[in-house]
Amino acid sequence: MNLARLLRRSGDLLAAALVLTLASACASGGRGAVPPGTLRPDQFLFDRGTEELDKKNWLTSREYFRQLTEAYTQSPLRPDAKLAVGDTYLGEGSAESFVLAINEFQEFLSFYPTHARSDYAQYKLGMAHFRQMRAPQRDQTETRNTITEFDTFIERYPDSALMPEVKTKLREARDNLSTWEFEVGRHYLRINWYPGAIDRLTTLLKQDPGFSRRDAVYFYLSESLIKAKRQAEALPYLERLVAEFEKSEYLEETRKRIAALKLQPQGRPSS
Repeated sequence: MNLARLLRRSGDLLAAALVLTLASACASGGRGAVPPGTLRPDQFLFDRGTEELDKKNWLTSREYFRQLTEAYTQSPLRPDAKLAVGDTYLGEGSAESFVLAINEFQEFLSFYPTHARSDYAQYKLGMAHFRQMRAPQRDQTETRNTITEFDTFIERYPDSALMPEVKTKLREARDNLSTWEFEVGRHYLRINWYPGAIDRLTTLLKQDPGFSRRDAVYFYLSESLIKAKRQAEALPYLERLVAEFEKSEYLEETRKRIAALKLQPQGRPSS
């Protein structure tokens, strides 16, 4: 390498080093910086981080909380700051940030399993998976992860104030998973494979008795049974539909089918 090129390369490296130095100085002296003489620097960082979090300035907020967790390891605010770091990642809402949020909440539960806000960490862990759930006809890995984390919440924190929200989200997740099973059962009915439809729909009811669309399951299960010449088994499902649902798109037809089945002579299925 000749002298001119060597000097030019050295100059480029020096310039790059200067840029990095200036960036570091800005970071330490700008966002996340604690003014000299601050009596409670950890509280200062926490308050500033909270202000930025409320404004949804995720990166700026995270810088304040990160500095608190890394520089003030004995601060009583450190656990709350770590939770807040997870919240900033959750707020960003990208695939990468969800992974980072999950890591933060898992670490919190590992470091502070008996902390007063461990229920919050478990709830947010479930929400990080919940927000990644896909439509029923697509991969349901995150739906299953959501159910696992919310089931854990219910088991560990029965008295938590977050319980109503957790149960609502858990129901949504279970409905998402059960909708796929329902659609498979209905598909089997459409192609006239009645044993497959009956098996799929009865299994759904056993695994998820609280499925929000039970009325549809009852209706199509009874139809499958009728077509399979098992009318006597169909009637109880139709009666459950009427008993459990005051409003359903299937009510009118269901009442007609109940009346028709009850008019049939005992032990003589219709053709």
